[in-house]
Amino acid sequence: MKRYLTFLLLLVALSGFAQKKKTQNVVFISIDGFRWEEIFRGADSAILSNKKFRRQDSVELYRKYWAATSNERRKKLMPFFWSTLTTQGQLYGNRDLDNKVNVKNKYWFSYPGRSETICGYYDSLVNSNEYPNNPNINVFEFINKQKGYENKVVTISGWDAVAKIVNRDRNHMPLINPFESVEGPNLTESQKLANELQNYLPDYFGKGVRWDLNTYAIAKTYIAANHPKVTYIDFDDPDDLAHAGQYDSYLDAIHYLDTMIGNLWKMYQNDPLYKDKTTFVICPDHGRGLINQWTDHGSNTAHSNETWLAVIGPDTPVTGEVKSAGQIYQDQIAQTIANLLGFNFVANHPVGAPIVSVFK
Repeated sequence: MKRYLTFLLLLVALSGFAQKKKTQNVVFISIDGFRWEEIFRGADSAILSNKKFRRQDSVELYRKYWAATSNERRKKLMPFFWSTLTTQGQLYGNRDLDNKVNVKNKYWFSYPGRSETICGYYDSLVNSNEYPNNPNINVFEFINKQKGYENKVVTISGWDAVAKIVNRDRNHMPLINPFESVEGPNLTESQKLANELQNYLPDYFGKGVRWDLNTYAIAKTYIAANHPKVTYIDFDDPDDLAHAGQYDSYLDAIHYLDTMIGNLWKMYQNDPLYKDKTTFVICPDHGRGLINQWTDHGSNTAHSNETWLAVIGPDTPVTGEVKSAGQIYQDQIAQTIANLLGFNFVANHPVGAPIVSVFK
């Protein structure tokens, strides 16, 4: 009898593990400097009412993004998140409900935040946006070495430092940085156009940064043509527009990124190679300050270590907005991505534990 019960328990365990392997593809989306406040509360009245933080007509701006309640405002700002993602996936980080997501690093800016997230490790030596090639192994190069995933992992980035964060020089994985073109003998006309268009917008933020609409076009056409199994898309506009003090444009960037992510999800669900086999994981690299400090982040700006996390895919329970108290750290995301694909991420450094609530 004992032997029979042991056998049954083993079957149940194996069955549960098999269910976790429905995910065969992952899209990881990083959105630079996107605060949790806008996701869960919508437009911030304390910033929106300040004339110095907007260039657009206030009547039109309020028409687009303002409503009486935070529930209404967040739906106007991010309709895909609050219609599809929260009805089919999970959204963590509403600190009004004591549900918290944080970076572990003490720097609270871009390179350390991205490095912690994709490596699953807070390295105190990674302390500058000018830091050289990242010595820490990341989850994408680990996955790229696994059977069936070789040369099927790609990064499309809107900020040139991502090449160092991912350490392209070490792993030689496909990575398309700002103003780099997708190359190859059989590019589609859409890919050629996406390559070309990135050069036709004003260099508003300085060298090394590409507008998100161009990053989106390159990513979407690359995915359609090449069908990678793991895609890392790095968006940048919210952070740059926030640093510029343009809250109206920051809200516009959030709104169109919500639409872009929704269109990518729809594309994956309409493709038989991806449908019901793909998980999206979405997060920022850091948060921002409050009211007059919303333009800034870093260790001298309170609250800019506060982040959020969204997950949608076949192995993730539908809990929508997570309303229970809890704590997640960014260094848990890398192992979570690996586990979604049935792998245990090991590297040349410690790796944070997976987020168990992401799995059935």
